[in-house]
Amino acid sequence: MDEFFNTILLVYAGLFPIVNPIGGAPVFLGLTAGCTETERNSLARRVAVNSVLLLAGSLFIGSHVLVFFGITLPVVRIAGGLVLIAFGWNLLQSGTDGETERSGNTDGPSSAMDSFYPLTMPLTVGPGSMSVAIALGSQRPSGPLDFYQLAMLAGAAIIGLIAIALTVYICYRYAEAIIAKLGKSGTNVVVRLSAFILLCIGIQILWTGYSHLVLSNH
Repeated sequence: MDEFFNTILLVYAGLFPIVNPIGGAPVFLGLTAGCTETERNSLARRVAVNSVLLLAGSLFIGSHVLVFFGITLPVVRIAGGLVLIAFGWNLLQSGTDGETERSGNTDGPSSAMDSFYPLTMPLTVGPGSMSVAIALGSQRPSGPLDFYQLAMLAGAAIIGLIAIALTVYICYRYAEAIIAKLGKSGTNVVVRLSAFILLCIGIQILWTGYSHLVLSNH
């Protein structure tokens, strides 16, 4: 049982800092400024579900997919860093009035596809969290495992992912109540600051991937 709870804590503690739902909440609110409260709540729920599926895929089959295509983790970080840089830059340059030019339509990102991009990826589950999930999945215990041990570890990992998704949902669901205390100007400042932090994170991920790639070739 110790291994079961340790796996839950490992998955949650490993992914929470990089997923950072608290920091992503202001950006989520800014991107969904043209949505009603019901639409925003629905989007928060779909983002949480999408996050579980994306992280679970990265955790359980991500390393196998990379091996199949001959892709290394540093390359994933470089590509993902570029995506995050582009997303952060676009958000940083978006309008200050909180209107729907962020999402590109007058109804807000209310479709299932919009709930995936950019709200789920790269805002919530970016290249950094996917890389961490892949790394966690590649660190399975060596040696043969019986069905009970395998099921226990898989179940613990899934519980950890669900806990992350619940945290994302709560932070996004109640983002408006938290940000409302800041007012319109304060919200704009927080959104711009969060966008700048996302830009910096993207550059850091890009640099980390590049550094590892260069070191691996020497």
